[in-house]
Formats: sequence, structure tokens, C-alpha cells
Amino acid sequence: MNKSSLKVVAIGGGTGLSTMLRGIKKHTSDVTAIVTVSDNGGGSGILREEMNMVPPGDIRNCLVALANTEPIMKELLQYRFKDGTLKGQNFGNLFLAALADLSGNFEKAVQVTSKVLAITGKVLPVTLENVQLYATFENGDCVEGETQIVEYSKAHHKMITDIRLEPKNPQPAEEVIEAIEEAEILLLGPGSLYTSIVPNLLIEEVANAIRNSKARKIYIANMMSQPGETTGFTVEDHVEELEKFIGEGTINTVIVNNENIPEEYLKKYIEDGAHMLHFDAEHPIWQAKKRIEAPLVRINHEKQYIRHNQDKLAEYIFNDV
Repeated sequence: MNKSSLKVVAIGGGTGLSTMLRGIKKHTSDVTAIVTVSDNGGGSGILREEMNMVPPGDIRNCLVALANTEPIMKELLQYRFKDGTLKGQNFGNLFLAALADLSGNFEKAVQVTSKVLAITGKVLPVTLENVQLYATFENGDCVEGETQIVEYSKAHHKMITDIRLEPKNPQPAEEVIEAIEEAEILLLGPGSLYTSIVPNLLIEEVANAIRNSKARKIYIANMMSQPGETTGFTVEDHVEELEKFIGEGTINTVIVNNENIPEEYLKKYIEDGAHMLHFDAEHPIWQAKKRIEAPLVRINHEKQYIRHNQDKLAEYIFNDV
């Protein structure tokens, strides 16, 4: 098998998806990122509200991750203004917004940016509809907006009992279903369960396409929980929750980190209300799923956060095929 020509589709959002893509593109040129569009915070949220457009932040990060251009172009697309009325706004977001306005089409803006950055593969918003994420918590409170859901989870430490999109069941963007149907490897995660991965699966056509796909379906588990959102969750809990949306038994392989995190970094996450995700090797789900345990920790010493080691992760993904 020529693994360099394997068709890979990665579904998610947030920093987890863009981090993984940097490793994936070294193994195949046929990679498609399908990105959630429920973000309503920061500069993306402002552009979304004022220009009635798809929030560009996660899409921009994926474009930069797959870019094969001069470093200055990547830096430019990630540049964040420090002063004035544009303080906090990202140039890449503004670039995508301007292109969308010029062409009247956000998909066209992504395509043009893809050419400018000479990216490997494709980046697709999961839908072009103006969707909003809603979560109902165990105390009955209903919270609107991805950012607000994350903040409420952290502040109140209540579990999510229901998650939905409004408008309900939007149409997938062009090429999304075709990419899933043609995939040979389908990747879910890493990323926040309810705010990065699940929003994609709330689109019925997307969930059905994943369930019916003949691709190898791999879930990359997070290393840490999300404060409030998945407090107390295990790896098995994440898998079972995902399969509520795509069907029991859909996921074939789960990749989990088995490397210890240095105490000084772990302490910062614990203080924020997070904990390491653990798994139970005796859990019944492992009778039908392959579990790959791997040392995947990468530490950014300057910013003091933990990420997946993109190169090791990619190796384990392609060794599973």
C-alpha cells in the first residue's frame, strides 16, 4: 500500500485539529480538514456578527498548518494587532473576510487563500450556514454560544446533558460529504468534545456519512479534560459520547497518550479545573476497538501548555492502516 496517497479526512476544530494537520501533511498530500463553524468568541465572533460570515479563526489556523509557503506569509496570516481599534483582531481573519466580501462567497475566499499559501490538501467549513451552538446543563440551564458554553462549564462545573445547533440540521458545505465518502482514513479529534468535535456531528448528513464510510475511523483522545465540560470523563466516556452521534461501533481505533506530564505543567491544568484523561484497559469497549497507547506529549516551555506531538501522532495514525 502506498500510504503517501492515502485519502485522509480530519474532522474537528480548535488548536487540536491544526496541530495534528502539521504532522499529517508530511505523510500524504491528500488531506482534507473539515472544520466546525460554531465559534462565536474573540475576533472571529466579531466578524461573524458584523459581517454575517462563517467564523474564520479555526479555518485560518488549518490553512496555515497546511501551508507550504514562505514563513513570513504564515506569520502574516497569524499576526494579531496590538494597538488601536484593531487591537486583538487577527490579520488572517480580516484577509478571509475581505476576500469573502469581494467574491460574495466564503468558500471562494478559502480557495483563494489556499492557493496563496500553497496548502497541502483542502480546508472545508462543515457548513456555510450561520449556526449557533446551544447546551443544556444538568441543572436545567440552557446556554447559547460556544464561548459562553465553555465559560459556563468552567464557572459552574455542571455536566452537559444536551447539545444542539440552531438552525437544526444545517446543510453541509460543498465537497464535505464527498470527502468523507472517499476517505480511507477518517480522524476525529483531538479537540474539545462538545465544542470542537460534536458540532460537526450534529449535522445529520455528516454523521450518516461517517457512519457509512468504509474508511478506517480513528479517534485521537485528548490528554486532558475540559474544565466543567468533561470533568470526570475517561477516554471511554469520550468514545461512548461520540458514538451517540455517529452510531455505536463506528470508531475502529482510539489513540491514547500514555506518557507522563511533568508535575509543574500538570499542576497548572489542575489549578484550572482539568485532569489527565485515563482509560480502563478492562473496559468492554476494548473488545471491539483497537487501542493504541503512545507517548505523545509535547510541551511548549515558553507558553507552558501541553499539545500532542504532531510528528509522533502522525506516525501512529499511518501505522494503523
